[in-house]
Amino acid sequence: MNINWKELTFHYTETDYIVRAACKNGVWERPYATRDKMIPIHAAATGLHYGQECFEGLKAFRGIDGKVRIFRMEENAKRMYHSAEGLLMTPVPVELFCEAILLALKKNIDFLPPYETGATLYFRPLLVATTPDISVGPGKDCEFVVVPTPIGPYFPNAFKGMPAIVNRTVDRAAPQGTGCWKVGGNYAASFRASEAAHAMGYECMFTDSKTHKYIDECTASNFIGIRQYSKLQSPAQTTAKRSTVSNANELQQSDLIYEYLTPRSSAILPSITNDSLMKLAREIGIKTTKRRIRIEELADMTEAAACGTACVISPITKVIDPDNGVTYSFGNKPGPVLTKLYHALQDIQYGRTDDHHHWCTVVDQLF
Repeated sequence: MNINWKELTFHYTETDYIVRAACKNGVWERPYATRDKMIPIHAAATGLHYGQECFEGLKAFRGIDGKVRIFRMEENAKRMYHSAEGLLMTPVPVELFCEAILLALKKNIDFLPPYETGATLYFRPLLVATTPDISVGPGKDCEFVVVPTPIGPYFPNAFKGMPAIVNRTVDRAAPQGTGCWKVGGNYAASFRASEAAHAMGYECMFTDSKTHKYIDECTASNFIGIRQYSKLQSPAQTTAKRSTVSNANELQQSDLIYEYLTPRSSAILPSITNDSLMKLAREIGIKTTKRRIRIEELADMTEAAACGTACVISPITKVIDPDNGVTYSFGNKPGPVLTKLYHALQDIQYGRTDDHHHWCTVVDQLF
């Protein structure tokens, strides 16, 4: 094996094993590891014909102490369970999910990147309905697969920042539809808009499918906006002035109040990373608000970012709204709030600080 860990991108690199488990007539078998990366599936499987499948994404980190940390594994298991229920699939039990992830880690430990390379071992759990049936209805038999692969940053510039463009021509998911579940169809529906944006050098910012007035999320990640105002000023009086705080450690000593904003919508996936960042923000005195956010409110924000398992936090340098001829700018480098939150989360994931939330499953004697 000859891998340049620091040159890895967010693409598939084959490892030694995948992990599989099948469900027949509502009964799950135990997960097992196999070198065969191909899964047999009937040509009439409901997962192929009607999109009855869901997936997850989570990472294992090599810590500063040499131990392995899997970030919020049980939360990913619970989210996949919820997605499966939404598609009337037989859910993967949380215990079986975690057993499969640990087995995939054990069998592919040589593919876990070293500490300080910026790379991690990514797990892609997939659940697909395998019942052969061409009538429109849910299949009950399923195949559960965990595909591990070492990965680098999701975006080429990682934490340096990227521009985004508002999309109103393609709807990723509808309210009360499948947007709140991690299903493949949501991502396929975004390809036309996201690939067009990427070809122009932008990340795609999707709006709500009903009015196209509100921010939903970015291509494969939640949106974060940061507002700031003085302690003598209400949020409604906010004007978008970039903070004079240059060091993230000065946040709590400044005379500014910061607010962390993220969209509330039934059409977007509840991000585990976003949830983690909101908890960390509240711990350092930052107000967190989840609500509908109008596009023009970007003018009141001093920092913006996409967040998710794959990208962690990717600051947004500007958002272009081509339909209205407006550009919202947030500076050419990450702001103090996003910087502090990014490092706080990474310090937990790499074992550089106390994990008092117990988010990480620490593996130090399994191998």
